[in-house]
Amino acid sequence: MSQNESISRPEEDTSAEEPISPPAPARLLLVDDEPGLRTAVQAYLEDEGFDVTTANDGEEGWVAAQELIPDLVISDVMMPRLDGYGLLKRLRGDERLGGTPVIFLTAKGMTADRIEGFQAGVDDYIPKPFDPDELVARVRNVVRRQERLLAEAARYADADIGQMARQITEIRSLLQQTGSHKSATPATHSFTPREGSVLQLVAEGLMNKEIARRLETSIRNVEKYVSRLFTKTGTTSRTELVRYALENGLVD
Repeated sequence: MSQNESISRPEEDTSAEEPISPPAPARLLLVDDEPGLRTAVQAYLEDEGFDVTTANDGEEGWVAAQELIPDLVISDVMMPRLDGYGLLKRLRGDERLGGTPVIFLTAKGMTADRIEGFQAGVDDYIPKPFDPDELVARVRNVVRRQERLLAEAARYADADIGQMARQITEIRSLLQQTGSHKSATPATHSFTPREGSVLQLVAEGLMNKEIARRLETSIRNVEKYVSRLFTKTGTTSRTELVRYALENGLVD
């Protein structure tokens, strides 16, 4: 091939490529009864790319959290009507919000107060006054940690879905063939309505991520309910749990 000859390469067709949408900003709920601080922190976090909703106290924060389902709650501790500890307790006891990370902002800086916060289930604790850059760094750290946890949980949830579905099908077929779909003396259990719903969906072959989506709750909460079902039924795996539930008529 001479130097004047060149290889003709077809131009790449990029017309079918769809633009990649940027990830949605993390949704933050900021709860503080000091208007000046609340406004300043909101502006600073929004400048850093976060989507920030504010509330004046714990009661407003609780209502806002149920509507927003935030990725992270940043809350003062000392507030009227409902303080930070009261808000945290409600969040941890809620089906959809139990796994939401919480950062406390407070004028209290004593070690005993920080220990109390961590024991109550708070994820981080920043005493006032604080450096805004430090706050942003801590917020990013907690958000990223939560994203990693959710991604890891989703990965494990998807890992054996095919094998699990086949095992459940085999269990149902075996029980139908032997006519032992229900035990002569079926076991009775005091399942909560949510535990019963999770058990039914597990028996249908759904993994934790799909169950969480169906019940509009977190993967962490689904794992909690599955663990309770193991304890109450004396089983140690999902296949054992499904077999037990089918044999005792606990699911359809």
